[in-house]
Amino acid sequence: MKKTLIIVVGPSGAGKSSFVDKIIDEVDYLVDTVTFTTRGMRSGESEGHPYHFVSREKFEALIKEDYFVEWAEVHGNLYGTPHVQIEDIWKQGKSVIMDVDVQGAHTFKKRFPEESFTLFIKPPDMEALRERVIKRDGATTTPEQLEVRMENAKHEMSLADNFDAQLINSEFESSYAQFKKIIEDYLKNS
Repeated sequence: MKKTLIIVVGPSGAGKSSFVDKIIDEVDYLVDTVTFTTRGMRSGESEGHPYHFVSREKFEALIKEDYFVEWAEVHGNLYGTPHVQIEDIWKQGKSVIMDVDVQGAHTFKKRFPEESFTLFIKPPDMEALRERVIKRDGATTTPEQLEVRMENAKHEMSLADNFDAQLINSEFESSYAQFKKIIEDYLKNS
């Protein structure tokens, strides 16, 4: 199998991590990386799932060691993807699938132009996105933080045409079926 890197992008709350989690449970040759972050752990999360949770000091030390393919500050927290995880997945003959922000997708596409395929997930509209973020993060997100996320989402969605494919996540199961078909078609043709 050719080295492939499937990059799933979309605003916070669009459903990208839910899609990635579901497809890696169903398709054994797709493997997600475990991103490092300085963000606090949410209810139901643990070390290594879905992130490696580290202090800002530790993260900054890893930056100095050139440990990450890319890293970014998003909503005041640092996120980064290690080089070694991608190479290890490819050595196993599997494909990498990951969800990252717009900035990260650009970095990966530039770094791995032949291997990368980008897929942008959109919410049906901004109000649906707002409701999803409130439902998921309402207890830990201030109104000000919510507004920052909505402004970031508008900006991210304005860039959707720069990606290899797009889909609207209006209803999870039917949207997921479209998502899976797009990825399977890409892998068959790569």
